[in-house]
Amino acid sequence: MIAYVRGKLSVIDDESVIVEANGVGYELICANPFSFQESLEKEIKIHTYHYVREDLQALYGFKKREDKALFSKLLNVSGIGPKGALAVLASTSVRDFVTAIEQEDEKFLTRFPGVGKKTARQMILDLKGKLVAWLPDEDNETSIFYAKDLTSQERSQAVEEALEAMKALGYSERELKALRPKLANSDHANVDDYVRHGLQLMMKN
Repeated sequence: MIAYVRGKLSVIDDESVIVEANGVGYELICANPFSFQESLEKEIKIHTYHYVREDLQALYGFKKREDKALFSKLLNVSGIGPKGALAVLASTSVRDFVTAIEQEDEKFLTRFPGVGKKTARQMILDLKGKLVAWLPDEDNETSIFYAKDLTSQERSQAVEEALEAMKALGYSERELKALRPKLANSDHANVDDYVRHGLQLMMKN
């Protein structure tokens, strides 16, 4: 099992990134590849999940161990494959997903691509009570969910990078133009969170 890859981030593509380590380029399929934009041509550590099937081997990459752990849990849910698990991670945070599972919020879960009522119910049956430890303590929020304040310049850059990431996912210039002011008026900690917020807004339309 390859737990993580550390090396220079050399390529960012629509669906993956390539990290060069010791002369080997590792292609890592990611939920939001462009969220790694700030680390391009720099050394980076990416947590990985080595997916093996009879006809396929692939490495999936994640910024946080919590994202990797949730991806692994989702693969154990009947009807959820790697593509579906990545769609969940691209659209929400671990905390919001766990909250939805614990509250049995089927309406929230069925917003994800390819997730109908039957699959949402299966997620709840399989995962409820097994992820609650990932929720932060209300009085002492852990570093897993810590968010630093961005300057106005950093926020603007994060919004633009998020829009680029969504463009790579297939959204049109017209859709992104309408979305830009909504993202600009929101306050998030990083590009990942802006992408998730943007996807959530698109799913509501």
